[in-house]
Amino acid sequence: MQSIIDYIELNRKQYPDHIAIKDKNRELTWNELVLLANTIASRLPHRVDRVGIIMNHSVEMIASILAVLKKGAGYVPVEPFFPKERIYYMMEESQADVIIANSQYQNLTHKDTVIVDEGFIIEDKEVMNESTSQSEAYVLYTSGTTGTPKGISVAHHNVIHYSQAFANEFNLTLDDVMLQYSVCSFDIFVEEVFASLINGITLAIIDEDHKDVAHTMKFVEKHHITIMSGFPYLIQEINELDELPSSLRLLISGGDVLRGSYCDHLVDKVTVYNTYGPTETTVCATYYNCSKGEVLEDGTYPVGKPVLNVEVFLLDDLQPVNKGETGEICIAGKGVSNGYIGNRKKENKAFINYKGKRLYRSGDLGYELPSGDIAFLHRKDSQIMIYGKRVEISEVENVMANSDDIRQVYVDAKKDKNNLSYMIAYIVKEEGATLEGIKDYLKDYLTDYMIPEYIIEIEDMPLTPNGKVDTDRLPHIERR
Repeated sequence: MQSIIDYIELNRKQYPDHIAIKDKNRELTWNELVLLANTIASRLPHRVDRVGIIMNHSVEMIASILAVLKKGAGYVPVEPFFPKERIYYMMEESQADVIIANSQYQNLTHKDTVIVDEGFIIEDKEVMNESTSQSEAYVLYTSGTTGTPKGISVAHHNVIHYSQAFANEFNLTLDDVMLQYSVCSFDIFVEEVFASLINGITLAIIDEDHKDVAHTMKFVEKHHITIMSGFPYLIQEINELDELPSSLRLLISGGDVLRGSYCDHLVDKVTVYNTYGPTETTVCATYYNCSKGEVLEDGTYPVGKPVLNVEVFLLDDLQPVNKGETGEICIAGKGVSNGYIGNRKKENKAFINYKGKRLYRSGDLGYELPSGDIAFLHRKDSQIMIYGKRVEISEVENVMANSDDIRQVYVDAKKDKNNLSYMIAYIVKEEGATLEGIKDYLKDYLTDYMIPEYIIEIEDMPLTPNGKVDTDRLPHIERR
């Protein structure tokens, strides 16, 4: 098999009348999905290299992505609710030739736009597949250290590799149904869409207006969904439910640290996995089965062992460290992407040749457990100095997260006008908890200089669409 489209066409040939994809409005067989993708592809210019996607999540959105791939182009996804300046930057920097959009979003850019709305009519068209294994599949943007987003180019062979690794780990069958829940700008979306469609299982797309946990579980039950991926805070919400849909067999956490308290009830009801992997190495590089595993002393789960056809090295100054010693998590294998697009020479230095292998230096630190599993520690650049002493922010956060009085916590590091570092902890308390009780707990577990200078109570932890803490929406505190 050469390209993603080759796998889609094979599924069409083998299961023409099986349901491939469904949303709140329609469901399509494999044959209908390919014909819809062909119809959209026929509307695109003859020659395209990259195509922006600005659409509500729907059957038509996924068919549009397949249409772009069929033309041998890469898709550049953005959510319609992104700031207009960010959308403009991403479309310009990626040099998108054309945009596929719902009609209500056609004015979000100045590019030529092909309108595809819900209920788009399927025509009986065949369109030649112009993609190969080396063709670009997509460009995903991550936050850049300079403040401007960085676009990462991922090829068809990277996506096929990950879909095969997924199938290898999770024993997929044609009875499986995958939930499409994530925003399109996040790796989990790639997992949901391609690990299902490449492997011939049904993809069910939830209505974007009903993504709260109660509606999500009703949707899972109604559509007999068996596999669901999400970020840790979503897993935590599901963990607090009394009952789960009977169809659900697998919950996959990704994108941030998974704490034991986030899934302590779930691990006995369904299989829960913790995963790790930068966008630069195509979704996930490691898997850990929490239902068969143990929580580490710091209250978090390990990130596990490398997925099929991936190698993980723990290096210090590009030299291997001993088992149990801290090293930078470096990733080689079939998931390593093309790298950053545009003028990103400095950032692309993270991709190196190591012992004849293309290696990505993640900038994350971890260590190997006696079991061979990898434990994630923190970013290399997450240490600060307080009163001349080194403080690891993640250590403070982990201690606070282990308190029975704290439901959620985020610790932020700031600098005052004298360039001195200090910490602010934002907490969502458990019912009945007091700030005095929390401070007493911290005095038992942290030395004075490690206790955040400010502890701010908030009702809910604000999250970005990617499931990470939205720091821009936290109360602004400055040391006087």
